[in-house]
Amino acid sequence: MISKNNVYNTNCISGMKQMDEKSVDLVVTSPPYDDLRTYNESSEWNFGIFKDVADQLSRVLKDGGVIMWNVSDATINGGESGTSFRQVLYFMDECGLTLHDTMIYEKTGIPFPAGIKSVRYSQAFEYCFILSKGRPKTINLIVDKPNKWAGQTSWGSVNSRNKDGKIQKMGKTKVIKEHGVRTNIWKIQNQKGFGQSDEDTYQHPAPMPEQLAKDHIKTWSNVNDVVLDPFCGSGTTLVSSHELGRDYIGFEIDPTYFQLSEKRLNKLSPFFDFKTNII
Repeated sequence: MISKNNVYNTNCISGMKQMDEKSVDLVVTSPPYDDLRTYNESSEWNFGIFKDVADQLSRVLKDGGVIMWNVSDATINGGESGTSFRQVLYFMDECGLTLHDTMIYEKTGIPFPAGIKSVRYSQAFEYCFILSKGRPKTINLIVDKPNKWAGQTSWGSVNSRNKDGKIQKMGKTKVIKEHGVRTNIWKIQNQKGFGQSDEDTYQHPAPMPEQLAKDHIKTWSNVNDVVLDPFCGSGTTLVSSHELGRDYIGFEIDPTYFQLSEKRLNKLSPFFDFKTNII
C-alpha cells in the first residue's frame, strides 16, 4: 500500500493503481516529454503510456484538485511536435478535467540560443498547464508583482466616462498598493548555481527549479495537503512539499534518480522509512 511522505522506486502507473481514489490534492510534475532526454534508458515514453498515466492521475485526484503539468515540445522534421497540446486535450476530453490556466515558465538560461542563420527565435519557455477536477478548491495567488504606480490614486475607480462622453463620479478614491497579483508568465532561474539550494539536484539531466515547484505548491495547495509527483526525478517537488508543510508521494522508475531523491530527502529527515522495492 502506498503511504504518504515516501518515495517509491517503481513505475508510476503501477504505483498509482495502489492508491485510493480521490486521495491527492495536487500533482506537480514534469514528465519525460518528447524523449528530449534519455534518462539512462530506464523507461519508455509514448502517447499510449501517457494516457495510462493521465487516467490514473485523474482517478487519484480529489474533486477540486489540481495537476500542474510542466511540458515542452520537441522539434521534429523542422516543426514543433504539438505533443503538449494533444496531452492537454486528452486530459480535458477523455479525463473530464478543466484547463484552468495555461501558464508560461520563462527560463533565464537558454541552452541553444538562436543565431544569425537560425530559422526560429530562441526557445525560452515551457508550458505549465493547470488542470483541475472541477473548480480548484485552493487558490492562493502570489502577490509580489511590483506596481509601477504604487501609492498613486487609481483614477479609474473614481471617475468613468459615460456613453455620451460625460464624466461620472464613481465613488471613493483607491490608492494603488505596492504589489499586485502576478501574471501567468513566471520568469525563473534555471541555470546551475541559481534557483536550487542543493547541488545534488544537478545530477539529474532536467531538474525542475525549486522556485517553480514551490510557487505552484503554495498557489494550489494548503498545509497538510497531499502533493504527488509521479516522475519525481531528483526529488524537487518532494523536498519543496516537505519544506512547505505538505505531505507528499513520489514515484521514480530509474534507480539512480530514485537514490538521488532519497539522498536529498534524507538531508531533511534522516529517519524516514523510504520504500525501495519495485512494486
